[in-house]
Formats: sequence, C-alpha cells, structure tokens
Amino acid sequence: MTKEEMVAGYQHEVEYQKHMLANLKHWYNLFMILTGIGIVLIYFFHRSNTIIFGLGIFLTMLGFLGVLLFSYGIYRGRINVQRVIDDLDSKLKALQK
Repeated sequence: MTKEEMVAGYQHEVEYQKHMLANLKHWYNLFMILTGIGIVLIYFFHRSNTIIFGLGIFLTMLGFLGVLLFSYGIYRGRINVQRVIDDLDSKLKALQK
C-alpha cells in the first residue's frame, strides 16, 4: 500500500463518518421536533382531553430519550472522527522517519 492509497482510504473513511454524523443530526432534529409537539399537546390538553394529554406525555418522553441517544451518538462520532485523523497523522509521521 502506498502513502497516497493510505491517505485516500483515510479521507474516504472520514468523509463517510462525517456523512453518518449528518444523518445522526437529522434524527436528532426529528426527535427534538417530536419533543416539542409533545410539550405543546401537554400544554393545551392537560385539562380537556386525557387521551391527547397522554399522547403528549408519551411523545415528550420518547422525544427526550431520542434526543439523549442521538446526542451521545453525535458526541461519540466526533471523537471517533478525531481518532481516525490522529491515527492517520501518526502513521504519516512513522512513514517519514
């Protein structure tokens, strides 16, 4: 494997992981919207309609758990991208010696 092939492989991996992070951000936004809808349902229907109030509580809890899950995934993904970049740097330094 040549140096150029190795760098190209690492660049492809970093691009792929950044694309996956963008996908996680889309899911994060979806669950954030879900949480907001749940809060609105709770606010407007807490006295008048028990079923919609319960649905609001369910959506809020589901959205909050989704936000937590995808926030952690984005956090770990960013760390992983940095590790790949650091690994490439260390391999390039070892090749220069």
